[in-house]
Amino acid sequence: MKIADFGVNRKGETSKLYTLENGGGMEIAVSDFGATLHSLMVLDRRGIKRDVVLGYDSPSEYEGPSGTFFGATVGRNANRIGGAAFCLNGRTYHLDQNDGRNNLHSGFDFWSFRRWEVRESTADRIVFGLHSPDGDQGFPGTVDAEVAYQLTEDNRLVISYRARTDEDTPLNLTNHSYFNLNGHDSGPVLGQTLWIDGDYFTETDEELIPTGMLLPVEGTPMDFRKEKPIGQDIRKDYPALVMGKGYDHNWCLKNQGKFAKAAVLSSADSGITMEVYTDLPGIQIYTGNYLNQEKGKKNAVYMENQGICFETQYFPDAVNHKNFPSSICRKGELYQTKTEFRFVKG
Repeated sequence: MKIADFGVNRKGETSKLYTLENGGGMEIAVSDFGATLHSLMVLDRRGIKRDVVLGYDSPSEYEGPSGTFFGATVGRNANRIGGAAFCLNGRTYHLDQNDGRNNLHSGFDFWSFRRWEVRESTADRIVFGLHSPDGDQGFPGTVDAEVAYQLTEDNRLVISYRARTDEDTPLNLTNHSYFNLNGHDSGPVLGQTLWIDGDYFTETDEELIPTGMLLPVEGTPMDFRKEKPIGQDIRKDYPALVMGKGYDHNWCLKNQGKFAKAAVLSSADSGITMEVYTDLPGIQIYTGNYLNQEKGKKNAVYMENQGICFETQYFPDAVNHKNFPSSICRKGELYQTKTEFRFVKG
């Protein structure tokens, strides 16, 4: 493992960048700032390394006003909570209204803007920890959370999450990396192909808050059960796509709570295929619809649709929908989940 200075955040704290590399030439760089996945180098079919995730060059840029969440570890609750409030055990909790009148990724004091503690590190694995006190971001209970990044010799990036709480509380952690298998600086991902193992997606209102209805993908632009280019239907006059300005929706996975393949992204240009595995019930696909000349790492400029996110998760606003799989972690229980990104060279 290589360790290098990464820069200073707005609090004046110095962060580090930790680089792990396997024997096949794949490497990842992660930072203790936000437990962030900063870069992911993969060999293409010609043996050339391509960095396939979007990012910035310093912590202060990750803290910028754009709200991109490049590579972020998101907690306590990923995605949206309608009305920025929920009721648990007879008490109503009010959260930051940082997405109109709603709550997005837990509020203004993001976990991704904090420096995490390195709790364990080996040649192929690093574990970051964060202590979240009772009332943090408006949520009940003290939470001790960990996220582990592991790079295997067979080109798997394994992201594992563990947490415990001393009170019942919502827990829904995810990684918010934007992937582009042609390289982070290569332009839109619309020509890359996508497969999703989901027969339904969660219907939303105009504020992208779930209505509680699960809509079938059959016969709609949301159907990725057969691999197709991301851009094939993205501009269709379909309500969900119009409201999201493209794909920004949760697919209901068919894994029945078991660890299984959820999605596949492929590039004919680079010859790289990425398989996404998870044990969570949902996956938010977001196609970078609001990127607009965003200045990224190594002088890259990111435009609309230049990356695609695979946010494995409990359904958005699950705390307010009894018919959704529950995102509540009970007092004393172990929150534990895993997502893998498996890379195949064509």
